[in-house]
Amino acid sequence: MNELNLEYLCINALDIARDAGRKIVEIYNSSYEIEEKDDKTPLTTADLAAHEIIVSSLKELTGDIPVLSEESDSVPFKIRKQWQRYWLVDPLDGTREFIKHNGEFSVNIALIENHQSILGVINAPVLKHDYFAWRDGGAYKQVSGEAKKPIHTRPLPEAITTVAGSRSHASDKLKAYLENMGEIELLSMGSSLKSCLVAEGAADIYPRLGLTSEWDTAAAQCIVEEAGGYMRQTDMQPMRYNTKDCLLNPEFFVFGDNSQDWTKYLK
Repeated sequence: MNELNLEYLCINALDIARDAGRKIVEIYNSSYEIEEKDDKTPLTTADLAAHEIIVSSLKELTGDIPVLSEESDSVPFKIRKQWQRYWLVDPLDGTREFIKHNGEFSVNIALIENHQSILGVINAPVLKHDYFAWRDGGAYKQVSGEAKKPIHTRPLPEAITTVAGSRSHASDKLKAYLENMGEIELLSMGSSLKSCLVAEGAADIYPRLGLTSEWDTAAAQCIVEEAGGYMRQTDMQPMRYNTKDCLLNPEFFVFGDNSQDWTKYLK
């Protein structure tokens, strides 16, 4: 495969995510339609508008690299498995947060190569900040109007562990896991921004003990790993992409310090 200028692609993908984010906010501040997809998850006008912007812009940027979006037509695995490199997109991650009007949603764009995330950008258009990273380039956060700043995970504190949790997904399995951890501080956040809390050292772990899809995690994985952290399945194997017909992820942990056995609280 041809060598890529990942920094160049990352900056351009971030611009594309911001364009999509501006369109989402325009719809967010007006009236919009809500539908229900086959899997009972919500779909809004904003999801579709962002999808169109991102897919068309990525094709202009790298026409030879396929694009797989949450809102794309289904691509059979017999075709996908031939892709060594492709863009993986969630045009609006956190549609439930969008509908609740709490601003905790994001635009996620990742570049996958050989089943691994090698570039990730996450735009939080209402919160007005971005996270982005590319392989061997470090991870960054940029607040609107300010310069980008490198971000890093933190060592596990001696006192209370800070857990990033979901505002919309709290399964009985997760509740039991948190109870087993003992005294914790819980930071509630929507969408892939929970992983970003770990990446920037604001939280120690984000346990996801429930269903997600590959476009939900790919961008965040690169950001977390370039910040010095980890995204692992609950058996501690690395998260990988486009390895099977189904696009659902296994349950996983996002954590900044690997000196702790995060699986022990599953028991």
